[in-house]
Amino acid sequence: MGEIWIVKYAPRKSSEIVGQDAAMRQLRDFIGGRSTRKAIILHGPYGCGKTAAAYTVADESGYEVVEMNASDFRSKARINEVVGNAMQQQSLFHKGKIILIDEIDGLSGTKDRGGVQAITALVKESTFPVVLVANNPFDSKFSSLRRLASLASFDPIDYNVIYGVLEKICKDEKIIFDEMLLKSLARRAGGDMRAAINDLQTVAGAGRKLDKEAMSVLSGRNQGESMPSALIKVFKTTDAAIALAAFNEVREDIDKQFLWIAENLPKEYSNPEDLAAAYDVLSRADVFKGRIRRQQHWRFLAYISQLLTAGVALSKKEKYKKPPNYTATSRLLEMYKAKMKYMRRKSIAEKLASHTHTSSRAALQHTLPYLQHVFRHDGDMASGIAQQLELDEEEIDWLE
Repeated sequence: MGEIWIVKYAPRKSSEIVGQDAAMRQLRDFIGGRSTRKAIILHGPYGCGKTAAAYTVADESGYEVVEMNASDFRSKARINEVVGNAMQQQSLFHKGKIILIDEIDGLSGTKDRGGVQAITALVKESTFPVVLVANNPFDSKFSSLRRLASLASFDPIDYNVIYGVLEKICKDEKIIFDEMLLKSLARRAGGDMRAAINDLQTVAGAGRKLDKEAMSVLSGRNQGESMPSALIKVFKTTDAAIALAAFNEVREDIDKQFLWIAENLPKEYSNPEDLAAAYDVLSRADVFKGRIRRQQHWRFLAYISQLLTAGVALSKKEKYKKPPNYTATSRLLEMYKAKMKYMRRKSIAEKLASHTHTSSRAALQHTLPYLQHVFRHDGDMASGIAQQLELDEEEIDWLE
């Protein structure tokens, strides 16, 4: 295999981090000293370029990067020993230094281990810029850390961008590839560039050829079944036994199976009666999901599985002959973005609560609506409030 491709083709320049313009601008401002914050949290899903962005911007700014992984030292004592020492030592090369702490999601916020509190205390005392990397920085345990840091949001990478990178790698590595299979590889990565490159090296690295036979290696690793293939067994059959086994070899959880079926049902069931019957089955499955959430009666999971497979399959009077063309739902990305907006709202409320000596709930209900009005109609007053509350760029955008 030779060199690992995610290392070989890692971005060397910040301009190679594509589709993250706002986050990159915030990161450059922070590392360039144009921010009043002690730290910056780069957050977003796996493989979207957070760590690579920190390295490229630091390199272009003439900074040395000292990287640590928070999952390697979660206790307060170890953090003070490892991170504390790194913050106290001068750069080996007599230039600026950036402390990069990856995977802070693994830190404990509880009193017994105190990982988050230890990092927060060290950030306050650090004379070097601190870059923190997380998947979800809006967990309540990070509330004290968020007050010190600006937040830069990295989005999942569009599959067309991933395809462009994979295509370049194929040409550089002299790999013969089928365009449709390469696009399929880009889609299945789910916005994770690192996973896509690893998959490409897995299926095509040795044989220098990307075809269906090579892709079978990846399918085997993923338990041999993709969601589109599983949907064929549901939508294209009236045999309950075949449908019941459709999702046995699929890694997606029940929630994502719901979304896939709901997204593709109208594309398959063109008869209004069939479509109505199938949605009725989905709604009954959703009722059981609600009972599991409220009552924790996990035996209902078997009923959900039967309704999603055999129930949907038997909702139609006969099989449709149209060719399958099933696509992933866009709701997953929409849900992720909605959650991020909600968490920004919560983050602003926490800062308001701290300054007004009220609860976050009271700030959400009573103060935040007034603050939104100010930010939309009084720029001068809004600027002063933003400085006082130490709001980051994304929080100001939300208020405006």
